[in-house]
Amino acid sequence: MSEETKVVVIGGGYAGVTAANRLTQRADVAVTLVNARPDFVERIRLHQLAGGSDDAVVGYREVLAERIRLVVGTVTRIDAGARVVRLANGDTLGYDYLIYAVGSRSEVPDVPGAAEFAYPLGHLEQAKRLRAALDAAPAGAPVTVVGAGPSGIETAAELAEAGHSVTLACGGSLGPYLHPRGRQAVAKRLAKLGVTVLDGPGSKVTAVTRETVELSGGREIPSEVTVWTAGFGVPDLAASSGLSTDALGRLRTDETLTSVDDPRVVAAGDSAGPSDRPFRMSCQAAGPLGGHAADTVLHRIAGEPATPIELGFVGQCLSLGRQGGLFQFSHRNDVATAFHIGGRLGAKLKEIVCSGTVKQLAREAAKPGSASWTWSKDNERRKAVQAKETAVKPPKRTEPAA
Repeated sequence: MSEETKVVVIGGGYAGVTAANRLTQRADVAVTLVNARPDFVERIRLHQLAGGSDDAVVGYREVLAERIRLVVGTVTRIDAGARVVRLANGDTLGYDYLIYAVGSRSEVPDVPGAAEFAYPLGHLEQAKRLRAALDAAPAGAPVTVVGAGPSGIETAAELAEAGHSVTLACGGSLGPYLHPRGRQAVAKRLAKLGVTVLDGPGSKVTAVTRETVELSGGREIPSEVTVWTAGFGVPDLAASSGLSTDALGRLRTDETLTSVDDPRVVAAGDSAGPSDRPFRMSCQAAGPLGGHAADTVLHRIAGEPATPIELGFVGQCLSLGRQGGLFQFSHRNDVATAFHIGGRLGAKLKEIVCSGTVKQLAREAAKPGSASWTWSKDNERRKAVQAKETAVKPPKRTEPAA
């Protein structure tokens, strides 16, 4: 009987759960998933938790294969040399392979008052804290959402639909990812919900107080509750453990998602930085990256060469309250096209995406290896990576003539 291969997955989000489930294709692989919470958090529903329309939580037993060991705890260090991870409670876990899927988090910048008075919305506890603050605020109290990316737009719409008086401080363009037509549709929907959109020059937040928000244009607006959705970073676990990271802190990997420092460490999701060309932080990328990270480990166990990641995008899906939404289509290289679907159909598509993501995790748990993302490939990225690899290769050594 062959000896079991121990694989530890750090992080129980979309990428980590996908990876852990997929690893169970082999009966001789013992999988341990380490996560800080005992439940799976639907991060793409955190704005709904804040608005009161969903709890954004699913039991792990609904999305995780039965034979996966779940350890509720926080990893404080990776000792790659000893192949051990150290937990905050003092325990250690040994591994043969490690999948690094710690995800991303809200990053409150060095803006005066932001850390003290703003409410980030990057994880479950932050969303609950925001919900409590909104519940405690007087009726009609002004709410400011800072940041006009997907999280900011969705939060502003959700809170406005719930009856709050919302201002969206964009700090630049509304929905920078969107095509101008999609942006126009979002602006129209937000206006219908009563959201005041402050965009363009002068809309950057420069200070936050208990009751106001100051903008770069010199304007000061009242804000009983300030929600901060601008900017994301990643935990510093890899860097503090001595592993190579990019400027944002993502684990630097090759195209197979393997760490440039250690072939036993593989990354997935928002915390992966393949070839210094990371994919957009998103649920859309997390699943395929988690699946590919697992495939890389399985190839290594089988003594086979790991394959490079090939991932293209289809667009960006936004909820605009419960009755509206927008599906912004894109080219495979993640550049928005002129085509979008909005209105109630857009809302239905967004809900199908959200519920379908959990169902896909459950399917992979029941039938590991069944998920496939081969239909979505970004050939432009592949060419760019290959060109970079060719450029940095040392010239062929020529033997001196006899």
